[in-house]
Amino acid sequence: MFEIKKMCVAGTISLAFLVGSFGLAAAKPSACEDCHAKISPKMVQDFNRGKMSQHLTCEACHGSEHQNEKDVAKAKLPTIETCKQCHPQQAKQYLDGKHALGLVALNAMPYTHMQPKAFMEGQKGCGGCHTLGLATQKDRETEGRKYYKYGMDCQNCHTRHAFSKAEASEPEACMTCHMGFDHPQWEMWSGSKHGVTYLMNRTIDPKNKDRAPKCQTCHMRNGDHRVFSAWGFLAVRLPEDDAEWMGYRATILKALGVLDPDGKPTGRLDVVKAGKVARLTKEDFEAERKRIVEVCYQCHSPNFADENIKNADKMVKEADKLFAEAIEVVAGLYKDGIIQQKKGQLYAYPDLLTFYDVNTKVEEVLYEMFMDHRMKAFQANFHMNPDYSTWYGYAKMVKDVVEIKELAKEMRAMHAEGKAPEKASQPAAKTKK
Repeated sequence: MFEIKKMCVAGTISLAFLVGSFGLAAAKPSACEDCHAKISPKMVQDFNRGKMSQHLTCEACHGSEHQNEKDVAKAKLPTIETCKQCHPQQAKQYLDGKHALGLVALNAMPYTHMQPKAFMEGQKGCGGCHTLGLATQKDRETEGRKYYKYGMDCQNCHTRHAFSKAEASEPEACMTCHMGFDHPQWEMWSGSKHGVTYLMNRTIDPKNKDRAPKCQTCHMRNGDHRVFSAWGFLAVRLPEDDAEWMGYRATILKALGVLDPDGKPTGRLDVVKAGKVARLTKEDFEAERKRIVEVCYQCHSPNFADENIKNADKMVKEADKLFAEAIEVVAGLYKDGIIQQKKGQLYAYPDLLTFYDVNTKVEEVLYEMFMDHRMKAFQANFHMNPDYSTWYGYAKMVKDVVEIKELAKEMRAMHAEGKAPEKASQPAAKTKK
């Protein structure tokens, strides 16, 4: 039983009790440091500059079984359950949020298991950010964790071994995962008036840096670790009162495989529910929307905030209109037998969740429209960056529709002449589990 359990009662110990018990004078001595000061000195230095070193020793997270270089495998690696012993409220909040479902969402994708192990399980690709939901030691017994055992949720923001609250409170803590191709929230926010004002004031007027919001202001209000948003990753909600918009959404849901080509629900609906990547009741959507908008009201008049949110929602509809049009063009190629259904593909219909694993150029363009341009078109509106929404999002979607129509026309002409359609450039060979 490691040291912190000796001090805790059913995992409910408070930081105040710890401070009262040990004081704040110096780090607690640990025999582990005698060795690690030689082989990984920066690790020891990092830990001793953090507040946790004033109350805990290495045993609190890593156990006491590992004693020398011959039994390294006995060193325990922490999980959320470990952190929960001192931080029960934060752990509960986090486990109720979307971040804790990161690995669930990744593993639910139909082609995840076909990717190289180093890319997924080895965390050199999607698995690097989606290594989330490590609640207990049992979660470390999976095949993926046996391949590569390192990393866990809390230290993604409170980086080891300092575990700094101040560090995790800055917007750069979110940057590693929330940047780039399909989720460039860092680029959107840092270039918006909100981001520019915060970053400038952090330098020129640090005491008043919070006069503009950072990521945590809106998404982790008052330190709440339950991170969620109304639209979710896919920008899909049900039901939809706008009949025209629902028509576009039905097309998108078919391409996501949540509905079959006839519009009937499929097993993927359960996957969406499990990963909570979409709001599936009006009450859920409105609850998440209310939680965010209440933050807006702290600085803006209700009318100003509501008008901006309304127009951002309308831009989601405009993006969906373009996207649905493109999907229908590609679906027509399937219907007419110009694109053949792949082995393992559920329906003769474009499948967005295969991402880049497609056989034709036209589907490759549709994938980029989905994961790159549509994401930027809708996300940038809620992050108050109109330039990003325009030139990296909406304008690109318009271009995509033109390109997809031209490719479809060429493919139909080739099909009429008895020629095979142009193949997409394929990724490197995959390694199955």
